[in-house]
Amino acid sequence: MKKPKRLKITETLGFLTLRLCMACVAMILIVIFYDIITKGAGVISWDFLTKPPVDGMTKGGIFPAIVGTFFTTIITALLSVPLGMGCAIYLNEYAKDDGLTRFIRMSIRNLSGVPSIVYGLFGVALFVEACHFGTSILAAGSTLGLMTLPLTITASEEALKTVPRAYREGSLALGATKWQAIWTNVLPYAVPGMLTGTILGLSRAAGETAPILFTGAAFFLPDIPNSILSQFMALPYHLYIMSTQHHNIELVRPIAYGTALVLIVLIFSMNLMAIIIRYHLRKKGIAHG
Repeated sequence: MKKPKRLKITETLGFLTLRLCMACVAMILIVIFYDIITKGAGVISWDFLTKPPVDGMTKGGIFPAIVGTFFTTIITALLSVPLGMGCAIYLNEYAKDDGLTRFIRMSIRNLSGVPSIVYGLFGVALFVEACHFGTSILAAGSTLGLMTLPLTITASEEALKTVPRAYREGSLALGATKWQAIWTNVLPYAVPGMLTGTILGLSRAAGETAPILFTGAAFFLPDIPNSILSQFMALPYHLYIMSTQHHNIELVRPIAYGTALVLIVLIFSMNLMAIIIRYHLRKKGIAHG
């Protein structure tokens, strides 16, 4: 049966509009990446990646910022991944579908939209002051972990929802306990999606500036932190300082572009890791679909 001419024209215009929107977004991204790569690639060197900043950050490298970002991301993962996945399993598999559960889900989704600077202020009150962590890697990582938690819960719960109910019912019919059914028949199929959402959340946290601005990031700290209770330098905050707050912005602009390029490569690598993990698990037959 042929489509009416008017419907066909509307469909064509709709697809054309979507393609134009996609092309506009792609062009903007290409322009941004081209600007950062062309102006930052010349700064990248072994010394830039392995040396601390010197002379008021006008020379040297960004190694302390790389180390600080790495350890902060690790603490973020240790806090958000177990709690987020555990909460998602409970909400999807154990909690009753009542008003309280729906309210909790709505609250979690609302927390995903809270500005990061609010999490930074909350981190100061909770971790820096109440828990006496001080301005440190631990306080900053814990704050980023709280910020990432709603996204981890949501992504993990959506991955669990994609597993058919028959997988659970089949195990229960054979005499397995509820947890055995979840562990053997649900999680193996949901893990790829759960990991993908988690890594995407961590990559977002690695690029945040506002939460670490209040909880531990230092303006200039060429020494490597000796504990998780020490202040630290981080790539997002270092980029912010070099781009807006330095006393000689024109002099350090190449360093700012180099820092931006390293940060983009780091976040891109984490996103690529999520894609590779998902593909690898699906190829092995652990994930369905």
